[in-house]
Amino acid sequence: MWTPEGSPLKVHTERQTKLVKGLLGQAGHRNLVVDYAMRYGQPSVASVLDKLKAAGCNRVLLVPLYPQYAGSTSATALDEAYRWATTQRNQPELRVIRSFCDLPGYIEALAASVREHWAASGRPDANYQLVMSFHGVPRFTLDKGDPYHCECQKTGRLLAEALALKPEQYRVTFQSRFGRAEWLQPYTAPTLQAMAKEGVKRVDVICPGFVGDCLETLEEIAMEGKADFLQAGGGEYHYIPALNERDDWIAAFTGLIESHLGGWPTRETQEAASLALSATRAKALGATG
Repeated sequence: MWTPEGSPLKVHTERQTKLVKGLLGQAGHRNLVVDYAMRYGQPSVASVLDKLKAAGCNRVLLVPLYPQYAGSTSATALDEAYRWATTQRNQPELRVIRSFCDLPGYIEALAASVREHWAASGRPDANYQLVMSFHGVPRFTLDKGDPYHCECQKTGRLLAEALALKPEQYRVTFQSRFGRAEWLQPYTAPTLQAMAKEGVKRVDVICPGFVGDCLETLEEIAMEGKADFLQAGGGEYHYIPALNERDDWIAAFTGLIESHLGGWPTRETQEAASLALSATRAKALGATG
């Protein structure tokens, strides 16, 4: 699964960055700098923000690539940016896209990827199951008010509706559990094993919480999940790739970014507004004088 260019996560993130920058440029944002950083690894959040500041960027839109917000993922990525800001004497303006679990374009891109898989592998029958597997987190996070579980359920429901799936034809599960503490349930691996024993003949698995494939999706779900299902007596098992560089996803993501740039004036519009205000004030002074 390792590519000549590096890890799948790095490769897909770099490609997504390049494609988003291209679309934003076509939309007229030619002076916009688009870059990426890693919460764990390189390039680090702090190093990229240093680079952006050195390049003269005084406004920064932060976009964690987690569709569903969690304190352990989106929040920690933002914490890294805020921590960097505390070290800056001259801080840039910061904006944030918190999550996009119900973004229509994101949901439709997921649905389109499933439909394309169906077109290649056959339409599902009554014995079909679509498993939507999300990254797991400890159960106590939900008890403390973390919205992650609710946002995963919302994404799952909207995707099922877009695909016209009946409630009994899909399941939302959580992967990557470790340790003795209870995590969000149902767990993915035991669910796959139970489905096989129940006589489910075909399972498709998608990971809507990942916009790019990584070791977790390619090894834990595409490989280990398949082994769990088949060894328990299941039939067909298919992993549906993450959105990666799909045109519809890149377009939706770019549109989301562009919508959050609204109201941030360019130097030209600021100068024009300043001149207009000066002219208005001069006219008012002339009227009162």
